[in-house]
Amino acid sequence: MKQRVPVSQIMAKALIVVNPTKKISEVNQMFNEYGIRHIPVVDGTKLIGVISKNDVLKIGYGAGDTHPEALNAIYDSYELKDIMVQNPVTVTAETNIKDVAEILSEQSFHSLPVVEKEEVVGIVTTTDLVKYLLDQY
Repeated sequence: MKQRVPVSQIMAKALIVVNPTKKISEVNQMFNEYGIRHIPVVDGTKLIGVISKNDVLKIGYGAGDTHPEALNAIYDSYELKDIMVQNPVTVTAETNIKDVAEILSEQSFHSLPVVEKEEVVGIVTTTDLVKYLLDQY
């Protein structure tokens, strides 16, 4: 297995980001449209949080898929800042994959924004780590 490989080798670089004024119903639509589960929240270019598909699903739990208008009304009764993870743990592009794996294995979240000078340059997920591991065999 390769040693000291930087996370920049496996992170997603083509990012979808949102600002904190985005409606949660719109964020949910983005999750579905792009097939992603984590979106960095930025103020300008500065990272201020991360929103996950699970964060959104939690507030709509019980509304079901049969009433999308009602579900969107529930989503939009919250502000993004109310449900996003604020001040998330981050790594740099030079952080090695082993260190990223250790952080994610010890925490309850499944993504890490990759930041350089307070600007998001990527995101790495547990799925990225599993794919990397599979490529090693």
